[in-house]
Amino acid sequence: DMLIRVKLFAAMRDLTGDEVVEIELPDGATVGDLRRELGKQLPLARSLLLRSAIAVNHDVAENERPLRASDEVAAIPPVSGG
Repeated sequence: DMLIRVKLFAAMRDLTGDEVVEIELPDGATVGDLRRELGKQLPLARSLLLRSAIAVNHDVAENERPLRASDEVAAIPPVSGG
């Protein structure tokens, strides 16, 4: 297993009250697996997660992208307002 540290921004941070969450995932897990596990651990943020970008090492990542424990991961909700 690996421990992934996920930085939370904007509305995601406001909803959870945390700047960083740690998610344990099996080796070989993907961004999609991370999304599902985040949704389980942060039920208040689940609907926001569906619309949020997941960035891995400063690049927006597709759900199929495999993760490594050393990756820098961030959940970036859509910008609201106009």
